[in-house]
Amino acid sequence: MKTLECRIDSGVDIEVLVSRLVIAGWAGRDAHDVEHHIRELEALGVKRPASVPTFYMVSPALLTTDGAIHVVGTHSSGEVEVVLIQSARDGLLVGIGSDHTDRRVESYDVAVSKQMCAKPVSAALWRYADIAPHWDSLIARSWRIEGDAAPALYQEGTLARLLRPDELIKRGFGATAMPPGSAMFCGTQAVLGELGAAAGYELELHDPVLGRSLRHRYMVDTLAHVE
Repeated sequence: MKTLECRIDSGVDIEVLVSRLVIAGWAGRDAHDVEHHIRELEALGVKRPASVPTFYMVSPALLTTDGAIHVVGTHSSGEVEVVLIQSARDGLLVGIGSDHTDRRVESYDVAVSKQMCAKPVSAALWRYADIAPHWDSLIARSWRIEGDAAPALYQEGTLARLLRPDELIKRGFGATAMPPGSAMFCGTQAVLGELGAAAGYELELHDPVLGRSLRHRYMVDTLAHVE
Protein backbone atom coordinates (compact mmCIF):
# COMPACT_ATOMS: atom_id res chain seq x y z
CA MET A 1 0.00 0.00 0.00
CA LYS A 2 1.17 3.54 -0.82
CA THR A 3 0.28 6.63 1.22
CA LEU A 4 0.30 9.96 -0.62
CA GLU A 5 0.10 13.35 1.07
CA CYS A 6 -2.32 15.31 -1.11
CA ARG A 7 -4.73 18.21 -1.07
CA ILE A 8 -8.14 18.65 -2.67
CA ASP A 9 -8.99 21.85 -4.54
CA SER A 10 -5.85 23.53 -3.11
CA GLY A 11 -7.42 23.71 0.34
CA VAL A 12 -8.05 20.38 2.06
CA ASP A 13 -5.04 18.28 3.08
CA ILE A 14 -5.67 14.53 2.99
CA GLU A 15 -3.84 11.23 3.06
CA VAL A 16 -4.58 9.06 0.04
CA LEU A 17 -4.09 5.32 0.50
CA VAL A 18 -3.59 3.29 -2.69
CA SER A 19 -3.51 -0.50 -2.52
CA ARG A 20 -4.22 -1.26 -6.19
CA LEU A 21 -2.81 0.55 -9.23
CA VAL A 22 -3.92 -0.03 -12.82
CA ILE A 23 -2.42 1.44 -15.98
CA ALA A 24 -4.81 1.69 -18.95
CA GLY A 25 -3.11 1.45 -22.33
CA TRP A 26 -4.36 2.31 -25.80
CA ALA A 27 -7.42 3.99 -24.31
CA GLY A 28 -8.37 6.36 -27.12
CA ARG A 29 -11.93 6.75 -28.38
CA ASP A 30 -10.89 7.26 -31.98
CA ALA A 31 -9.42 4.26 -33.76
CA HIS A 32 -7.11 6.53 -35.80
CA ASP A 33 -5.59 8.06 -32.66
CA VAL A 34 -5.12 4.63 -31.09
CA GLU A 35 -3.43 3.37 -34.24
CA HIS A 36 -1.13 6.43 -34.24
CA HIS A 37 0.05 5.67 -30.70
CA ILE A 38 0.49 1.97 -31.49
CA ARG A 39 2.71 2.91 -34.45
CA GLU A 40 4.74 5.30 -32.27
CA LEU A 41 5.56 2.38 -30.01
CA GLU A 42 6.02 -0.08 -32.86
CA ALA A 43 8.77 2.22 -34.14
CA LEU A 44 10.55 1.51 -30.85
CA GLY A 45 10.05 -2.22 -31.21
CA VAL A 46 6.92 -2.55 -29.05
CA LYS A 47 4.59 -5.29 -30.23
CA ARG A 48 1.06 -4.42 -31.25
CA PRO A 49 -1.48 -5.20 -28.47
CA ALA A 50 -3.82 -8.14 -28.91
CA SER A 51 -6.80 -5.96 -27.93
CA VAL A 52 -7.55 -2.39 -26.86
CA PRO A 53 -7.82 -0.96 -24.32
CA THR A 54 -5.36 -3.01 -22.27
CA PHE A 55 -5.01 -2.89 -18.48
CA TYR A 56 -1.80 -3.53 -16.53
CA MET A 57 -1.61 -4.17 -12.80
CA VAL A 58 1.46 -2.52 -11.23
CA SER A 59 2.74 -1.96 -7.72
CA PRO A 60 1.17 1.06 -5.94
CA ALA A 61 4.60 1.61 -4.37
CA LEU A 62 5.63 3.16 -7.71
CA LEU A 63 3.39 6.19 -7.13
CA THR A 64 5.22 9.36 -6.07
CA THR A 65 4.49 13.07 -5.69
CA ASP A 66 8.23 13.86 -5.52
CA GLY A 67 9.88 16.27 -7.93
CA ALA A 68 12.38 13.70 -9.22
CA ILE A 69 12.57 10.03 -10.10
CA HIS A 70 15.54 7.72 -10.62
CA VAL A 71 15.88 5.55 -13.72
CA VAL A 72 18.43 3.17 -15.21
CA GLY A 73 19.88 4.33 -18.51
CA THR A 74 18.64 6.95 -20.94
CA HIS A 75 15.90 4.95 -22.66
CA SER A 76 12.85 5.83 -20.54
CA SER A 77 10.29 8.56 -21.16
CA GLY A 78 7.16 10.04 -19.63
CA GLU A 79 3.66 10.66 -20.92
CA VAL A 80 0.88 12.75 -19.43
CA GLU A 81 -2.18 10.93 -18.10
CA VAL A 82 -5.20 11.70 -15.98
CA VAL A 83 -5.12 9.66 -12.76
CA LEU A 84 -8.31 8.50 -11.02
CA ILE A 85 -8.06 7.72 -7.30
CA GLN A 86 -10.93 6.22 -5.31
CA SER A 87 -10.76 7.47 -1.73
CA ALA A 88 -12.84 5.71 0.91
CA ARG A 89 -13.56 9.06 2.59
CA ASP A 90 -13.46 11.64 -0.19
CA GLY A 91 -14.90 9.73 -3.15
CA LEU A 92 -13.47 9.68 -6.68
CA LEU A 93 -10.58 12.10 -7.10
CA VAL A 94 -8.64 13.26 -10.17
CA GLY A 95 -4.95 14.05 -10.53
CA ILE A 96 -2.43 14.44 -13.33
CA GLY A 97 0.47 12.02 -13.67
CA SER A 98 3.03 10.40 -15.92
CA ASP A 99 3.23 6.75 -16.90
CA HIS A 100 7.01 6.94 -17.07
CA THR A 101 8.16 3.80 -18.87
CA ASP A 102 11.39 2.04 -19.75
CA ARG A 103 11.13 1.90 -23.56
CA ARG A 104 13.89 -0.68 -24.00
CA VAL A 105 12.12 -3.17 -21.73
CA GLU A 106 8.80 -2.24 -23.32
CA SER A 107 10.13 -3.49 -26.67
CA TYR A 108 10.07 -7.08 -25.40
CA ASP A 109 7.60 -7.05 -22.46
CA VAL A 110 5.12 -4.21 -21.93
CA ALA A 111 3.84 -5.51 -18.58
CA VAL A 112 7.35 -5.69 -17.15
CA SER A 113 8.22 -2.22 -18.50
CA LYS A 114 5.35 -0.73 -16.51
CA GLN A 115 7.04 -1.94 -13.32
CA MET A 116 10.46 -0.46 -14.13
CA CYS A 117 9.92 3.24 -13.33
CA ALA A 118 8.25 5.38 -10.69
CA LYS A 119 4.88 6.88 -11.61
CA PRO A 120 4.78 10.62 -10.80
CA VAL A 121 1.41 12.08 -9.81
CA SER A 122 0.32 15.53 -8.66
CA ALA A 123 -0.18 16.20 -4.96
CA ALA A 124 -3.09 18.48 -5.90
CA LEU A 125 -6.34 16.70 -6.74
CA TRP A 126 -9.84 17.63 -7.88
CA ARG A 127 -13.15 16.02 -7.04
CA TYR A 128 -14.42 14.10 -10.05
CA ALA A 129 -18.00 15.22 -9.42
CA ASP A 130 -16.97 18.86 -10.01
CA ILE A 131 -15.60 18.22 -13.49
CA ALA A 132 -17.64 15.25 -14.73
CA PRO A 133 -20.23 17.44 -16.54
CA HIS A 134 -17.52 19.02 -18.74
CA TRP A 135 -14.97 16.18 -18.72
CA ASP A 136 -14.42 16.20 -22.49
CA SER A 137 -13.35 19.86 -22.47
CA LEU A 138 -10.42 19.26 -20.08
CA ILE A 139 -7.00 19.57 -21.75
CA ALA A 140 -4.00 17.37 -20.89
CA ARG A 141 -0.54 18.70 -21.79
CA SER A 142 3.09 17.81 -21.22
CA TRP A 143 6.37 19.56 -21.91
CA ARG A 144 9.87 18.13 -22.20
CA ILE A 145 12.58 19.84 -20.13
CA GLU A 146 16.13 19.99 -21.49
CA GLY A 147 18.87 22.07 -19.87
CA ASP A 148 18.31 25.83 -19.76
CA ALA A 149 16.00 25.88 -22.77
CA ALA A 150 12.32 26.71 -22.35
CA PRO A 151 10.19 23.56 -21.91
CA ALA A 152 9.05 22.24 -25.29
CA LEU A 153 5.42 21.21 -25.78
CA TYR A 154 5.37 17.43 -26.11
CA GLN A 155 1.69 16.44 -25.87
CA GLU A 156 -1.61 18.30 -25.96
CA GLY A 157 -5.22 17.27 -26.42
CA THR A 158 -8.67 17.27 -24.86
CA LEU A 159 -9.95 14.30 -22.88
CA ALA A 160 -12.58 13.87 -25.62
CA ARG A 161 -9.86 11.85 -27.38
CA LEU A 162 -9.84 9.22 -24.61
CA LEU A 163 -12.41 6.82 -23.23
CA ARG A 164 -14.48 8.34 -20.45
CA PRO A 165 -13.81 7.29 -16.84
CA ASP A 166 -17.04 5.29 -16.51
CA GLU A 167 -16.11 3.19 -19.55
CA LEU A 168 -12.53 2.61 -18.35
CA ILE A 169 -13.73 1.69 -14.86
CA LYS A 170 -16.26 -0.75 -16.28
CA ARG A 171 -13.67 -2.42 -18.50
CA GLY A 172 -10.77 -2.28 -16.06
CA PHE A 173 -12.55 -3.22 -12.84
CA GLY A 174 -15.68 -4.98 -14.09
CA ALA A 175 -17.85 -2.67 -11.99
CA THR A 176 -19.53 0.73 -12.08
CA ALA A 177 -17.14 2.14 -9.45
CA MET A 178 -13.51 1.63 -8.54
CA PRO A 179 -12.92 -0.12 -5.20
CA PRO A 180 -11.72 2.17 -2.37
CA GLY A 181 -7.95 2.38 -2.35
CA SER A 182 -7.59 1.89 -6.10
CA ALA A 183 -6.03 4.19 -8.69
CA MET A 184 -5.93 4.15 -12.49
CA PHE A 185 -3.88 5.95 -15.13
CA CYS A 186 -6.36 6.64 -17.91
CA GLY A 187 -4.36 6.71 -21.15
CA THR A 188 -2.30 9.31 -22.94
CA GLN A 189 -2.25 11.70 -25.88
CA ALA A 190 -0.15 11.21 -29.01
CA VAL A 191 3.20 13.00 -28.84
CA LEU A 192 4.00 16.02 -30.98
CA GLY A 193 7.03 14.91 -32.96
CA GLU A 194 9.07 11.89 -31.89
CA LEU A 195 8.65 9.91 -28.69
CA GLY A 196 11.81 10.15 -26.61
CA ALA A 197 13.62 10.74 -23.34
CA ALA A 198 14.09 14.08 -21.60
CA ALA A 199 15.79 15.53 -18.54
CA GLY A 200 12.38 16.21 -17.05
CA TYR A 201 8.70 16.75 -17.75
CA GLU A 202 6.01 19.28 -16.91
CA LEU A 203 2.42 18.04 -16.76
CA GLU A 204 -0.84 19.95 -16.80
CA LEU A 205 -4.55 19.21 -16.69
CA HIS A 206 -6.35 22.42 -17.61
CA ASP A 207 -10.04 23.07 -16.94
CA PRO A 208 -11.19 25.87 -19.28
CA VAL A 209 -14.69 25.90 -17.77
CA LEU A 210 -13.67 26.52 -14.15
CA GLY A 211 -10.47 28.33 -15.13
CA ARG A 212 -7.93 26.25 -13.18
CA SER A 213 -5.15 23.73 -13.71
CA LEU A 214 -3.49 20.79 -12.00
CA ARG A 215 0.29 20.80 -12.53
CA HIS A 216 3.24 18.63 -11.70
CA ARG A 217 6.91 18.86 -12.68
CA TYR A 218 9.52 16.18 -12.21
CA MET A 219 13.13 15.64 -13.21
CA VAL A 220 14.65 12.36 -14.35
CA ASP A 221 17.88 11.36 -12.59
CA THR A 222 19.90 8.65 -14.29
CA LEU A 223 21.58 6.23 -11.92
CA ALA A 224 25.32 5.81 -12.39
CA HIS A 225 26.38 2.50 -13.90
CA VAL A 226 29.09 0.70 -11.95
CA GLU A 227 31.05 -2.10 -13.66
